[in-house]
Amino acid sequence: MTTTAARTLDGPLRVTPVHDRARRREFVRLPYQLYRDEPCWVPPLESERRAFLNRHKNPFFEFGDAELFLAHRHGRPVGRVAAVHNPRHNSHHGGSDGFFGLFECADDTAAAQALFEAAGTWLRARGLTSALGPVSFSTNGECGTLVDGFATSPAVLMPYNPPHHDALLRSCGFTKAKDLWAWEWTTHTPEDAAVTKVAQWAQGRGGVHVRPLDLRDLDAEERRIRDIYTDAWEHNWGFVPPTEREFHHLTTQLRQIVRPELVLLAEVHGDPAAFCLAVPDANQALKAAGGRLTRYGLPVGLVRAARAARRIDWCRLIALGVKARYRNQGLDALLYTRLAQAGRQLGYRGGELSWVLEDNTAMNQAIARMGARRSKTYRIYQRPL
Repeated sequence: MTTTAARTLDGPLRVTPVHDRARRREFVRLPYQLYRDEPCWVPPLESERRAFLNRHKNPFFEFGDAELFLAHRHGRPVGRVAAVHNPRHNSHHGGSDGFFGLFECADDTAAAQALFEAAGTWLRARGLTSALGPVSFSTNGECGTLVDGFATSPAVLMPYNPPHHDALLRSCGFTKAKDLWAWEWTTHTPEDAAVTKVAQWAQGRGGVHVRPLDLRDLDAEERRIRDIYTDAWEHNWGFVPPTEREFHHLTTQLRQIVRPELVLLAEVHGDPAAFCLAVPDANQALKAAGGRLTRYGLPVGLVRAARAARRIDWCRLIALGVKARYRNQGLDALLYTRLAQAGRQLGYRGGELSWVLEDNTAMNQAIARMGARRSKTYRIYQRPL
């Protein structure tokens, strides 16, 4: 086992790969130690985080690899990072990029630098020439470091970190690669006349049909949505088509919280052409659980989460995509308006639309026309190795 050692005025610092159960537990538990006093942080379920790191359960490890590193000072963990090798990304984009993810760190520059030194060594050994991140473990998962919008909790499946992360990353030589924007929309926002007109035009065209998710045919619905998703995002920055197992893994997680009225498919003469996927903001319930569904053998967290779930009044629009051959036919406006109507009918006060690439001008302009406002900025960083 290799280690990277350094010494600072605050005491000895050691960065070690995570190769045993005790270190893995420390890796999972570190955010709970660092951010327990952060009012906007939402503790993830420990069981879910352990499963995410499990090479037998996470389909990413069928083609990719990752090494976890922990930084200790005086024997106590103060930081962590994952070095990530995603061959599918480099095959799709023709590069030699490495990645980092799961970065959490106290406001400790030396610890951050030692972590990225260890991660960089691991990535270089695999012939990779740059590090991008944070991504966990691909752009189909959680992405970005929060750099603006710290006053509110993140929506479901979005990350949170304290403000000092940006300074730590810059101190380690990272620069901005791309910003990801989150937008906030409320159900009392008046409908834009131009958007409504386009939606009506799209609906009036022959053969266009919008319907909610069919829970009786979930396997086929999953295939339809994955087909649209892969086509619609194919040329987006950083996108890698998910494998069938990856996509099924994600949809299996979402099935626990999905409401079919918030998942809409647009068909043109029976052909799946576009979709939008919104889900209730389960973070409102997870925050009440405090990271664990059981305590001392009792379902304390489960009961708290169940009670909070009844009060969820916010949702997140995770994705809206249109196949390339069906673009400029008003399907995006039609889905926006139908989703807004469904949200009002279900009693939601609004939701977050996230994330959108900063330079996806068409999508950002469309969201702005709907009356949404930018609420958060997440950043992907890069550094040559």
